[in-house]
Amino acid sequence: MPTPKSQCEDLLNAVLPFAKKMLSEHGEFYPYGASMKPDGTIAEDGVYTDREHPQSQELIDRLRNAFRAEAKNGEIIASATVYDVRTTPPGGTAKTDAIAVELDHRDAYSVLVLIPYTISAGTVRFAESFAQKGSFRIFGKHDG
Repeated sequence: MPTPKSQCEDLLNAVLPFAKKMLSEHGEFYPYGASMKPDGTIAEDGVYTDREHPQSQELIDRLRNAFRAEAKNGEIIASATVYDVRTTPPGGTAKTDAIAVELDHRDAYSVLVLIPYTISAGTVRFAESFAQKGSFRIFGKHDG
């Protein structure tokens, strides 16, 4: 039986290749996401605005709102919201670029995974990822 953590790991593994591809080809990416349906299938999710170069926070907010609506209707059991950040890794002193993946599961599991990266000559290299407690933005926090 899959656990909330293992299902979120499946989502994480599903979303990372696109970020790596966009970083390699364009040096950046717009926020996007993926969700897991009750039967375990994963769907990629994106949102759009009428602007050619939308603000990242607007896209993140739209993704979260869409996931919250789907969660409320029982259409999804987990979500991944993916965006680019600058962060200081544990033990580090300097900020670095990182892919942030907010993973939320209906069964009271929420984590933010950060994957630092560098780009050199179009090659993306990931450093060791680290995680912190999530904000339970999609399904809310409840006692299981």
